Amino acid sequence: MLNESLLSMDKSKILEIIRNKITEKIQSFEHLIAETRASNNDTKSSMGDKYETGREMLQQEINNLQRQLNETLNQQSILQKITSETSSKVQNGALVKTNKGLFYIAASIGEIVVDNQKIMTVSVESPLVKAMMGLQSGQNFSINNVNQTIEEIW
Repeated sequence: MLNESLLSMDKSKILEIIRNKITEKIQSFEHLIAETRASNNDTKSSMGDKYETGREMLQQEINNLQRQLNETLNQQSILQKITSETSSKVQNGALVKTNKGLFYIAASIGEIVVDNQKIMTVSVESPLVKAMMGLQSGQNFSINNVNQTIEEIW
C-alpha cells in the first residue's frame, strides 16, 4: 500500500511520464507526416488516373495523421495546465483510487506503471471520469452497471 507522501511524489512522476509519452507521440506523427508527404512527391509519374488516385490516397493518409497530431497537441495543451498538487475531489490532474483500480485524470494514453503500481491514465472526456467527476473519497458511482467506490484522491 502506498502512503500519501509517496503518492504525491508519484503524481509528478506520473505527469512527467505522460508528458514524455505525448511528446514522443507528437514527434512520431510529425515524422510520419513528413515521410508521407515525401512519398507523395515521389509518386509523380505519367500514369494518369492511377497517379491521381494514389496521390489522393496519400493525401487522405496525411489528413488522418494531421488530425491525430492535432488531437495529441490538444492533449499536450491540457497537460501543461495540470499540476501535481493534491486534489480533494475528482478533477483534471487528480489521482483517484477506487475499489477497481488507480486512475490518473489527464490524457488518455493507457496504462502506465510507476513504482510497480499500475495506473490507468484517462481523459476528462472518458465516460468513467464523467461518472465520477466532482466526487470525493467515500462516494460511490456506477458505470456500465459496475458500482465503484472512491477510496482515496490525491
